[in-house]
Amino acid sequence: MKDLKIAIGADHGGFELKGQLLGFLREKGCAVQDCGTHSKEAVDYPRIAYTVARLVAAGQCDRGIMIDGAGIGSAMTANKVRGVRAAACYNVALAKNSRQHNDANVLTLGAGQTNFEQATQIVEAFLTEECVEERHRKRVQLINAVQEGPIEVGPHQATLLTGVGEPRVAPPAPSLDNIANPDLEKIAQRVQELLVAQHAPVPKPHGPPPLDIPQLIDHTILRPDTTRDDIEQLCREARQHKFYSVCVNPTWVSLARQLLDGSGVKVCCVVGFPLGAQPPESKAMEARAAIRQGAKEIDMVINVGALKSGDDGLVLRDIRSVVEACRDGSAKCKVILETSLLKNEEKARACELAVKARADFVKTSTGFSTGGATVEDVALMSRIVRDKGLGVKASGGVRTLADLRRMVQAGATRIGTSSGIKILQEAAGQEVTAGGAKY
Repeated sequence: MKDLKIAIGADHGGFELKGQLLGFLREKGCAVQDCGTHSKEAVDYPRIAYTVARLVAAGQCDRGIMIDGAGIGSAMTANKVRGVRAAACYNVALAKNSRQHNDANVLTLGAGQTNFEQATQIVEAFLTEECVEERHRKRVQLINAVQEGPIEVGPHQATLLTGVGEPRVAPPAPSLDNIANPDLEKIAQRVQELLVAQHAPVPKPHGPPPLDIPQLIDHTILRPDTTRDDIEQLCREARQHKFYSVCVNPTWVSLARQLLDGSGVKVCCVVGFPLGAQPPESKAMEARAAIRQGAKEIDMVINVGALKSGDDGLVLRDIRSVVEACRDGSAKCKVILETSLLKNEEKARACELAVKARADFVKTSTGFSTGGATVEDVALMSRIVRDKGLGVKASGGVRTLADLRRMVQAGATRIGTSSGIKILQEAAGQEVTAGGAKY
């Protein structure tokens, strides 16, 4: 709970309970934004619930708490705000479930249903539990997707919805062509186990599968002198070679999205770049703006100075503010550590904070500091985050096929480079004509 920023509000019926909870939250070390009401005079709870919800959706506060007579009307109001997942909870079990299963970010309480002692237990559970299991996180993404338009449904549901919209029918069961590599590996392992059990000869593996190099690469151009022509060329190359994404500065997100429409290539945008010294609120707003314009991934730079000062609370809030913005916009968040400026203990601490903030990747470098990715740093980061489900992006100075292979062997799952074309030419055994553009 400590270091969380909480927006709290109440109508006249919840005024007394709000006052009691304000003291409780401050004792726990939370920063509290009191959204009113400030007396027992009758007020309209939707206005206050809306204010609480907006502060959370904008990344100004980590969580929200709203109190009215029953908690139901405030939950309905808050859930009208894009990016908010409000839950009315009357006991600790519901509060835990709302966080673990639904990643709720606004709690509503009923002052007529809950006393102060019960409320403190509910609030503590709501502020300390996390949504970490992948199956729940996928369902939260579906909840968020409803705000963007029709979501996929099954054939039966699609029949029921005929005439009321344009339902998207869920695709059939995956074929071998679209099963992820980890799933294929599990299938192959199970087949081998069955063959052994039946005393059948097990086929010998022929080495590791070939790398899908284009899908490892974020095709990147972040130079300050980048022009529209440069972005158009970058996107043409990404379309042609089917890179995973293009990584650009915020001013080019909208253009890149237009140029890549229908290609399957994602748009990645840097935030707080390249120094990371902006306050969390600025980074969150920058991320939300980029996502609205079409970014599907955000590479944010941490507050390096705060990390080196030992202010882990600020660094956590810094990362979490962008992660929440990404969650609300169904985007992925990569956390740039700027490893060349950090000691190994600081790199490890930054990785652990990224895990705690529920980021999707940790990333080595901006490419604008004193050094870029190293095999040692990638290996260290991978050891800390891989079991937690985070990816590792190696960036800065990855200019050759040999560089890419070394990073992947060390544990990198994504490569940020402006030398993608050169790397593909090397992989194909072609004469290298593309220069390694500087990050």
